[in-house]
Amino acid sequence: MKRKITLILAIVFLLAAVTGCDSKPPEGETAPTTKKADASEALFSKEDFPRLDGSTANIPMALLMTRRLLGISEEEAELAVSFSTTPNAYMNLIYGSADLLLVYEADGPTKDSIRESGVELEYYPIGRDALVFIANEGNPVASLTVKQLQDIYQGIITSWGELGGEDKEIVAYQRAPGSGSQALITKLVMGDLPLMEAPTELYPAEMGGLIDALAGYNNTKNALGYSVYYYVSNMYMKPGLRLMAVGGVTPSNETIADGSYPFTNEFFAVMRKDEPEGGNVRRLLAWILSEDGKQAITDSGYVGM
Repeated sequence: MKRKITLILAIVFLLAAVTGCDSKPPEGETAPTTKKADASEALFSKEDFPRLDGSTANIPMALLMTRRLLGISEEEAELAVSFSTTPNAYMNLIYGSADLLLVYEADGPTKDSIRESGVELEYYPIGRDALVFIANEGNPVASLTVKQLQDIYQGIITSWGELGGEDKEIVAYQRAPGSGSQALITKLVMGDLPLMEAPTELYPAEMGGLIDALAGYNNTKNALGYSVYYYVSNMYMKPGLRLMAVGGVTPSNETIADGSYPFTNEFFAVMRKDEPEGGNVRRLLAWILSEDGKQAITDSGYVGM
């Protein structure tokens, strides 16, 4: 009996050795793989790779760049990339805890803090995004004009009935002061017009918090808010919400690229001006501005320059 069991085990091990020599998986299956970077070889080591920071909406771009430049897996890149939001990223760069930013434009107070610090920065536009407005898909109002948005956020228009919708109050959410999207509504929509004061609960601190608030508001057809296009299209959106057209133009990669959607703006790679020539930060910037870097931006789903 023992000899029979030994013989069976020998046959099993022999078959395993023979099939193991064939690298092809069984028909209809794929071999398990760890997703590595697309680049043929790493251009940086983990030790000399500059410390990245930036805006929440730029995280996917940073992840793909990190994968390609270090030749690491998705999981490793996620551990390596930590972004602290637009205003905090600028301060981290100023005070030396970040080396290079992938970031949206700073708001006025953050720009004031940068000037007061005396640290000079270099800005390189690397892509385009847009400020977009979000409402409930059951709201019959599908498009707003620039003037209507200005009047809503000044508190002049207060009911959807004034815009052809139901006679219900417009619950207009804003982002927290200092956020990238708050800087964009001031620059692209309001200009010198004052934003109305809103109750504290209408200022979600996080980008995802605004989306959650819009989706969860008791009278969902009433709510209106804003964010950046890439974030709501690729990173975080809730069922039951949709993007508003502006002047009849719906935001998309195509309308952002050709400028027909009105609220477009560039985002940037930013570093300190005193970074030495030939150093790792300038090497990284040169790659971002190269064809390989531009390809990484578009491969991440952004609108390139």
